Amino acid sequence: MAKAKKNQIGLDATKAKKLATGLNTLLANYQVFYMNIRGFHWNIKGEKFFELHIKFEELYNDIILKIDEIAERIVTLGETPHHSYTAFLKNSKIKEHTNVTDGMACVKHIVTDFQTLLELQRELLGMSDDTNDEGTNSLMSDYIRAQEKIVWMYNSYLQ
Repeated sequence: MAKAKKNQIGLDATKAKKLATGLNTLLANYQVFYMNIRGFHWNIKGEKFFELHIKFEELYNDIILKIDEIAERIVTLGETPHHSYTAFLKNSKIKEHTNVTDGMACVKHIVTDFQTLLELQRELLGMSDDTNDEGTNSLMSDYIRAQEKIVWMYNSYLQ
């Protein structure tokens, strides 16, 4: 039986490539999510403006760091991260939310979009486990843990 070809960090190259493809999908979703939240931050109006304006800024600042981590993880796996809006829009399950000014609508979109991210990250967690890729596994675990709490808190806000 032939040994599997290894990538630059010693993982099965075929499995790592598949994992990088999944990470590129996640990257696309994060990029669209990021732009949505920037739009919410810029365009929010109404009674909860000050409160939500700050919360949205916290979110997009955190997300931009995750975008960089995901892209760098793809490179670490030996692949190339997508880096065009065309690719992001084509590969994202999260859709653009434009001209949303109502705070409650923004929060509902955020919860729904986080649920999409959680689903993708759980899939990647399983794939990274199968690939024996502790780096990606740890990243996904950290994201999932933190985002489950965020979803709970934002859902509580909606009630």
